[in-house]
Amino acid sequence: MNMLDKAMSILDVYRPDGGSFRLTELAARAGLAKTTAFRLIGDLVRLGLLERDGERYRLGGTLFELGSLVPRRHDLRESALPFLQDLFESTRQTVHFGIRDDRDVVYLERIHGHDAVPLPSRIGGRLPLTCTAIGKALLAFSGPELADAILAAPLPRLTPYSVTDPFRLRTALEQTQVSGLAYEEQEAALGISCIAAPVFAGAGEPVAALSVAVPREHFRPAHLAPAVRTAALGLSRTLRRS
Repeated sequence: MNMLDKAMSILDVYRPDGGSFRLTELAARAGLAKTTAFRLIGDLVRLGLLERDGERYRLGGTLFELGSLVPRRHDLRESALPFLQDLFESTRQTVHFGIRDDRDVVYLERIHGHDAVPLPSRIGGRLPLTCTAIGKALLAFSGPELADAILAAPLPRLTPYSVTDPFRLRTALEQTQVSGLAYEEQEAALGISCIAAPVFAGAGEPVAALSVAVPREHFRPAHLAPAVRTAALGLSRTLRRS
């Protein structure tokens, strides 16, 4: 393993939830000798990729600055923001925007009010495709090879309501292909339901999806569906023109 790989193994410790770690924790989790980790962590701090807070280290601001400049994600987010803001204004509920990265959703944007309920999603964070409405919207319209591979493996469980039966999940994906909408019922967080729609930039697979997350007791899909569809279609038209 070269030094770049070793430095990356330290940064990988922060996946998927960030946090802060002591030097000994970083060395152990990265599988590095303490002396090697000490030297590399010093270099990462100097470059702004890590920040020191007492005896602990957290991700540095340079990573955020660079990540926000990734062209595909930056351009998608900038195009999506007006539609996400309209969707929030029309529903007054938490709005998400995400893309697929392998078998996960990566969230590019989240808009919520002051009284938003706690959710496991965060900008730059990731969750399994199969446990989220956005993920199901992306999975339903991706190639069948991806769905077959995911359904052939054990399905992740984030809550007792997460769908771990491959037959049930395949049925849900087929329903999404017909309706253009995907649903999540407390599968990523207890007490929260979501409705999502895919976003397309042309023919083929979706480039992203957007959703509205609502407390379970206030979830009215029939009222939310038109707003979600309108936002997804409007963004898709914008992306096709550009």
